[in-house]
Amino acid sequence: MNARLSRRSLCTAVALTLGLAASVSASAQEVTLKAVNAFQEGTYFAKNFERFIKKVNDEGKGVVQINYIGGPKAIPTFDQGAALRNGVVDLANTSASFTASLVPEGLALNYTHMTMAELRKNGGLEQLNKAYQDKGLYYFARTGENIPYHIYTNKKIDKADLNGLKLRIAPIYRDFFQKLGATVATIPPGDVYTALERGVVDGYGWPLLGIFDLGWQEKTKYRLDPGFYTIELGVVFSANAWKKLTPAQRAFMEKQGAWLESLNAEDAARDVPAELKKQEAAGIQTVKLDPAQAAVFLKTASDAAWDGIVRTSPTYGQTLRNLMAPK
Repeated sequence: MNARLSRRSLCTAVALTLGLAASVSASAQEVTLKAVNAFQEGTYFAKNFERFIKKVNDEGKGVVQINYIGGPKAIPTFDQGAALRNGVVDLANTSASFTASLVPEGLALNYTHMTMAELRKNGGLEQLNKAYQDKGLYYFARTGENIPYHIYTNKKIDKADLNGLKLRIAPIYRDFFQKLGATVATIPPGDVYTALERGVVDGYGWPLLGIFDLGWQEKTKYRLDPGFYTIELGVVFSANAWKKLTPAQRAFMEKQGAWLESLNAEDAARDVPAELKKQEAAGIQTVKLDPAQAAVFLKTASDAAWDGIVRTSPTYGQTLRNLMAPK
């Protein structure tokens, strides 16, 4: 009787041990990543990343899960690059403009006319990621493109001359605005409304989309055409977090990243015409430069952009210009 009990107890113990081992093995295959958003939750530039997180969590059980800690209130927008590098978070929906203090080469994504598929094919993205990985980051997927930037002001501009204007900038167009004579100030998006209200700035650079999320239309009278550069939003990983993923986890995330990038074209085609009508209805007047002034404006924008990339990145700048600049 005792022998039978011992054998039964032994079998039970072995089964429990094997079950526990299987459970540990299964749980070891799931990783939870911590994510932050450079944009306030629910706003235009946050929403596709939030859709991406939901899709990953719905489809990635047992493989990858994402713990979304929120937007700039969790970690200020301009601090998120350092948070990625230091391992405070694993991935962020951000912009090359917001991480330019770490990776100025990332701004090349705003200046190129090439698609992500083209950049993957010609080696441009691989070259860019060498610069990102040097700083402890990894550029994963682009979450916004095909949308131009514009200058929005309270004062009318009728030529390629910004002398006398105080403009809010991001690093992407600092050199451009300064070449045209503007006084510039770097201000986080959440503080721009107050800066306009108090007269700290006369206007701002911003993509065509997104000003209504922040209430800026209330303090904006004019939008200058033509647009310049193109929007870049992207999911950026901590390089260490990306390297620690298993091949299966990376393959799963790359599939999700491809889905995320597929949203860009349909968003632009749907949202740009609607936004133009919405701005007009809000009383924002379109000011179009004449062809000669527009040509000066756009050439100054391009020269300032690529000269800046080469100047700030002796290692990668000229190669990126050769691979990514409009021909």
